[in-house]
Amino acid sequence: MAWWIWIIIAVAAILVLWIIGAYNGLIGLRNIVKNAWAQIDVQLKRRYDLIPNLVETVKGYAKHEREVFENVTKARNMAQQASSAGAGERGKLEGELGMALGRLLAVAEAYPELKANQNFLALQEELTSTENKISFSRQFYNDSVLNLNNKIQMFPSNVIAGMFNFKLGEFFEVTVEAERQAPKVSFS
Repeated sequence: MAWWIWIIIAVAAILVLWIIGAYNGLIGLRNIVKNAWAQIDVQLKRRYDLIPNLVETVKGYAKHEREVFENVTKARNMAQQASSAGAGERGKLEGELGMALGRLLAVAEAYPELKANQNFLALQEELTSTENKISFSRQFYNDSVLNLNNKIQMFPSNVIAGMFNFKLGEFFEVTVEAERQAPKVSFS
C-alpha cells in the first residue's frame, strides 16, 4: 500500500473518533441537564409536602385569613400538576407559588403567638432550607443548560449536534415580575 493511503486511513480514523467523542460529549451534557431537572423536582416535591403542614399550622392561629390559605393551596396544586411542563411554564408557576408563600408568611408575622410556636418555627425553617435547595438546584440546572447550549451552538460540535438533532435546553427563569423586585424589609 502506498503511504498516502495510510494517511487517508489515519485522517478518517481521527475524524471518526472525533465524531464519537463529540456525540458522547453532547449525550453526557444532555444527561446532566436531565439530572439537574430531576433534582429540582426532588426539592419541589419536598416543598409541596411541607406547604400543607405550614398552612394548617398558620390556619390554627389566623382563622380569618381564608383567602391567603386558598391562594397558597391553589398555587401549590397548579405547580404540582405542571410537573411535566417545560422549564418556562414551571418557572412561572413556581414563582406564583413563591409569592403566595410569601403572603402566608407575612400573615404569620401578624400573630406573635404563632411566631413563637415551635411547630411553626420548625416548618418555617424547613421551608427556608428547602427554598435554598431549590435555588441551588435551579442554579445548577441553568449552568448545565448553558454548557449544553454552548456545546450545541459552538463550532465544531454544532455540526454533530445538527446531524443528530440535539435541541437547545430551556432555562429555568423568573417570569413573575414581582419576584424580580427587591423584598421590602421592615423592623417595625
